[in-house]
Amino acid sequence: MTIQPQATTIIDVGKLVGSVEHFRNEGYRLVQIGCTKTGDLYEINYSFDKDYHFENIRIVIAADTEVPSISGMYWNSFIYENEMHDLFGIQVRGMNIDFKGTLFRTSVKYPFSQPPATVTKGDKP
Repeated sequence: MTIQPQATTIIDVGKLVGSVEHFRNEGYRLVQIGCTKTGDLYEINYSFDKDYHFENIRIVIAADTEVPSISGMYWNSFIYENEMHDLFGIQVRGMNIDFKGTLFRTSVKYPFSQPPATVTKGDKP
């Protein structure tokens, strides 16, 4: 089995829609959108596949940056985009279906935007 290289290209948020449109026009499918907090910034990875060839684009944003929806090109992306909003607090503009913060019910608003709780020796879980 040969492992194929997977390119990841970092782009500005302003180039997101154009980059995604390129993948759609070339016949790629959307595999996933993943978000993670890295320090004070958020890293959002968009993964695409065509004929078992993966391509990734990444945007790195501040918490107050609004991200354009790609649901006009990849209809199913609304699930990932609502997840980014509900769990990380990322504002996504123009989703085809916007659950307005109710896709995930959590006890803490935007739980993945918070630093992890510190556990000290002797604390009970």
